Amino acid sequence: MKHARKSSERTRIVIGGTVAGAVALGTFAVVTANAGSSETAAVAADATDGNLMQSTHLTVEAATKAARATLEAAEKENQRVSVAVVDRNGNTVVTLRGDGAGPQSYESAVKKAYTAVSWNAPTSELVKRLQNAPTLKDIPGTLFLGGGAPVQAGGAPIAGIGVAGAPSGDLDEKFARAGAAVLNK
Repeated sequence: MKHARKSSERTRIVIGGTVAGAVALGTFAVVTANAGSSETAAVAADATDGNLMQSTHLTVEAATKAARATLEAAEKENQRVSVAVVDRNGNTVVTLRGDGAGPQSYESAVKKAYTAVSWNAPTSELVKRLQNAPTLKDIPGTLFLGGGAPVQAGGAPIAGIGVAGAPSGDLDEKFARAGAAVLNK
């Protein structure tokens, strides 16, 4: 059996054509690389060869505007909810927990937004699909309850808005749609 290196022993590691020094510390090592080395060259991609793809995402300002409009719609009906806006990839952009919203509402709002953008459909519609495909609900990060609405540009999903905390999924989804509608103005 080999013994671990002594902590003073140096190791040479080659990263992208540059030599980086590392000092073995027990079984862990600290690795540094000199990004400014003349040996390091960027690799160029040819955009004309189909290797690149463009996608549309909401700005933080637009996501915040939609989230605020969602909360305002809920407050007009005296509902205490949380709202989440996720981007096309399901990454959370904005979350707002309304005054008095339940602790479970935050996570539920994020999951509803993620579910709506993933399938480009309101979550109330997706609930109906569970009858034919009940294992859909087992996909991590999703929540098949009313309250999620996709945001589209040219028919393609660019974001999802999820709301949780009202007494019904229909109300949650009504508020999510109000947030999405403000983006069309």
